Amino acid sequence: MLATGESRAARFGFIISKQVGTAVVRNTVRRRLKAVCAEALPRVPQGTDVVIRALPASATASYAELRSDVHRCLARLAPAEAAS
Repeated sequence: MLATGESRAARFGFIISKQVGTAVVRNTVRRRLKAVCAEALPRVPQGTDVVIRALPASATASYAELRSDVHRCLARLAPAEAAS
């Protein structure tokens, strides 16, 4: 919990189960998602925690497809933050 007046950068967590693929495939997906999230970090409100669960289809998805999916989901975050 953040104390009043404190702020921190948004944080991202990743859930990538064995259903996604072998360890090599899971790590590749995780690295791609980390790169996408690092790119999107300035658009995410400070103090936000984001958890991304990779589905098995992410193993064959291109970087552009993963990027599109993450950006689409993060776009839904803004209205929820404004309502708070």
